[in-house]
Order: sequence, then C-alpha cells, then structure tokens
Amino acid sequence: MLFNSLHFAVFFPVVAVVYFALPHRYRWLFLLAASYYFYMAWVPKYVLLIIASTLVDYVATQMMGRTESKAQRRKYLYFSLAGNLGLLFFFKYFNFFNDTLQSVFEYFSLPYHVPESHLLLPVGISFYTFQTLGYTIDVYRGKFKPERHLGIFALYVAFFPQLVAGPIERAGNLLPQLRKKFNFDYQRVTDGMKLIAWGLFKKVVIADRVAVMVDYVYANPQNHEGPGLALATLMFAWQIYCDFSGYSDIAIGAAQVMGVRLMTNFDRPYWSRSLLELWRRWHISLTSWFRDYVFFSLGGTRVPVPRIGLNLIVVFLITGLWHGANWTFIIWGLGHGVFLIISLLTRNARDRLAAFLRLDRIPRLHAMWQVAVTFGLFYYIGVFFRAESVSDGLYILKHLFLGWSEPFRGLGFKGFIHSLGMRDQEDFYVAVLAILVLETVHFFQSRGPIRARLAQKPAWVRWPLYYALALVILTYGVFNESPFIYFQF
Repeated sequence: MLFNSLHFAVFFPVVAVVYFALPHRYRWLFLLAASYYFYMAWVPKYVLLIIASTLVDYVATQMMGRTESKAQRRKYLYFSLAGNLGLLFFFKYFNFFNDTLQSVFEYFSLPYHVPESHLLLPVGISFYTFQTLGYTIDVYRGKFKPERHLGIFALYVAFFPQLVAGPIERAGNLLPQLRKKFNFDYQRVTDGMKLIAWGLFKKVVIADRVAVMVDYVYANPQNHEGPGLALATLMFAWQIYCDFSGYSDIAIGAAQVMGVRLMTNFDRPYWSRSLLELWRRWHISLTSWFRDYVFFSLGGTRVPVPRIGLNLIVVFLITGLWHGANWTFIIWGLGHGVFLIISLLTRNARDRLAAFLRLDRIPRLHAMWQVAVTFGLFYYIGVFFRAESVSDGLYILKHLFLGWSEPFRGLGFKGFIHSLGMRDQEDFYVAVLAILVLETVHFFQSRGPIRARLAQKPAWVRWPLYYALALVILTYGVFNESPFIYFQF
C-alpha cells in the first residue's frame, strides 16, 4: 500500500479512529493486524517472511535471556544472523552474486549451470531485517532484556508506518511506546497530519514531477549532452531527497497521530558543510545503525588512521550493497568512502589554509562555499546511484562538462525542456518553484522547528498556510501512485 494512494487515504483514517476507540488492551492486536494487511496489499505471501524473521529473532533473544554464558548467547546471535541475512541474501543478492560467478567461470572457460532466481524482491526486506538484527544485537550485548510478549515484538517488527522504508527504529525507543496508552490529543494529531501533508508535498509535487525528466534522460543518457545530463542529475538530487524524506515525514506523522514518536530520519542534509556532516543528516536511522553495529564493532576511531580508513571503506561498501545488488551501488558507496577518507586526511591542511586566508572574517561566504562543495561531491558521485549501469554512469560523468558552448542547440529553453521528457515549461517551473519553497522552509528550520513556531502564530496566519499547502498538493500533485524509490531497497 502506497502512502500516496487512495487506498491509504481510506486505510489510515479508519485505522486511527478504530485505534482510539478500542480499549488499550486490544490496540496492539489491532495495529498488528492492520500492519500485516498494509504489507499484504503488495504481495500477500511475502508477509510470511516478516513472520519468519519475527519468530527467528524472538526465539533467539528468548534463549539469550535464559543464559549468562557469552558463548551460548553468541550461538543464538549467529542463529539470528544466519536466518535474517540468509533470507536477505537469497531474495536480494543471489542473482547478483550468481551472475558475477557466472562471468568469472565464463572468463576461465569453465562450466557454470546455476539458474537465476525469478522471485520478486520483497518490499522493505532490508529495513525490517536491519531493525530486527539491531534488536537481537542489543539483547546479545545486554543493553536490555528480551521482549517476552510475542505480539508486541511482532508489532515492533511490522509497525506499518515505518515498515517498508523506515526509519529503522531501535527497540529501546519503539518497544516501550507500543505498550503505552495514548489518548486522543488534538495538538499531537494535527501536528502529525501537518507532517503527513508536508511529506506528500515533497513526494507528489516535487519528486514525482521531476522524475519525468530524470527517468527520461537516464533511460538513454547517450542521447543527451552536458546541459541535459547536468540538469537531470541536479533534479535527481532533489527527487531522491524529496521521495525518501517525504516517505519518512509521512511515516513519522502517521505514527505521531497515534502517539508514537519515531526518530528523525533527515535533517536538511543539503545544508551540510562536509560529507561527514551530510551523512549525519541523511537517512539518519541507517547511518547510525552502521555506525553503532558495524563501524564501532570494527574499532571505530580508536584504531590507527590507516585502520580508520579501512573501516570507512568496509562500512560504505556495505552501505552501497544495502541499497542494491548492482555494481553501480557498490561504486557509489566506495566513492563516498574514498571522499570521506580524503576529507579526514586533509582536514588539518584545510583548516590551516582557511586560517591563512582569514576566512573567519567572512564566515557566511566560507560556509556557503563548504555547502556548495559538499553538495557538488554528493551530486557527482550520485550519478552512479541513479545510472542503470556502470557504463551509463561513466558516460554521464564524462559528458557532464561537454556541449555547453550551445546549451540549447537552437531549440530555445522550451524546446530544451521538452527534449528532456517534460511536456511543457510549466511543469519545470512548478518543480523549481516548489524546490525554492522547500529550501526556504529549510532555511527557517535552522532557527527552530517550523510546526512549533507556527503553533504560536495566530489563526489568521496559520490557517491560510495550511489551506495553501493543501491546495498546492491537490492542484499540482502528480497522483499516479508512483512507488517510493526506497521500496526497491
């Protein structure tokens, strides 16, 4: 079920009304049933994978809770890792590694007859797998006792607002809230609805509108030159952000309506002044997961500098693979790892250069330069995130800076936009104006939470803004029920 669908527009209000109408002792059961229904709206049989993952981790953690022996607890941890990662590998990575092995065998003229899998990738499998793994690892480390109520734990795994694309929640935050009784609170509910509306604005007004250009150009990059490739790649930067952060906003808002506070998943990442800062603001639930369960386990920053570099490469290699079973994602992940290593190695030199140039006397200009460079690096390596193949990615990077002497080639700006797949200029102007609105809101968010500040304004200020947002969504939204990009991960 898509957040931007009529199905969800009916489903969610019904769930919220019934949730508050039910006695507290039955709410977990209702939410669990609603969550399974939400997931089964795609491929019903794949709900069995969620149930299997739930049972594997429930059994493993219950057994951990019955022993103090580290060796025994480690066995149950391996049982959980094997079960969850085994399912993830089979459904998501089997064909990738199978094709790679086949290429290797063919290179050496050796027979290889393992057939590829034709199973569909279950929606959200990477998200709920990492959520349950994080819980199991925390129990193994002794951070908290295992949840004994199977139904509550199953709801933690399958809670529908964040089931298929996060945020990847920690048990310490979500589990206690699933037991707590939340009464209807007008301010909390309306705050949640505002966040849902803002997420829809990002998704249907910006992401799905610019997707037309991005998909058209990236489907056949060889038919375009530098200006078209550059503009499509720039639009993809906002498409991926608005698509994914839009989903997160809707998920967080929907959970907030029912009283549950999910973690923030995005914090104005394109305003970051370094790649390290950007990764602290982008997909926060995933980056913090890799930090806590992978990077720190490898030694973190408590090891020599060469080892820190190796740790970063490992983490971003896994990050690339997490996003997809394709060499483009591996290159994208490794590229970010390399950029971060270069950033760490040159930090002192850059600080000395900034001091020599007295950039502290023009802090705003310096900050703008850092933001521009950070975005440029993210933009450049992001080509591989979107490219259909490595060869397409290399072609785009090579031709980004070519063909700028006559950017419109006699077409005029209108013809140029049409050549990139958009029907008319108006669609492009709407997208650009919406992005400007988005970044204006981001600017004001730097001074404090927008919703809290709006709540302090008089009604004659607040309500016209709310009605304007709703009108823009209904008038300029692209309601083609386009799936969210991160559903494929």
